[in-house]
Amino acid sequence: MVVGAAIIRHGRVLAAQRATPPAAAGRWEFPGGKVDPGETETAALVRECIEELGVRIGVGGRVGADVPMVNGAVLRLYLADLLAGEPRALEHLEVRWLSADELDSVPWLPADAPLAAALVPHLTG
Repeated sequence: MVVGAAIIRHGRVLAAQRATPPAAAGRWEFPGGKVDPGETETAALVRECIEELGVRIGVGGRVGADVPMVNGAVLRLYLADLLAGEPRALEHLEVRWLSADELDSVPWLPADAPLAAALVPHLTG
């Protein structure tokens, strides 16, 4: 299981540009990562956001459906609130806040693209 955080602030969602591996470098994703054995999905998201962005988040409800990934894993996206810190690209090339109108302005990783589309109501409502 892979989990992603849709961190929303002022009607914008945080997107992160991959640095590695070479096949994914330059593409965009939601921050997050693999759930470790014995770890809950929520705990994994909190841990990953500290490691990748230097921020603490509060995890909310799910967004969209599970998305199968090419490696056999499944990506699951959760809404999240920023509780402490300002996101920094600690493991990514760049981070960017995107409005609903800007979601198509970046090349998403294939698994993240349908989830970006599922976020539109959360950014415009």
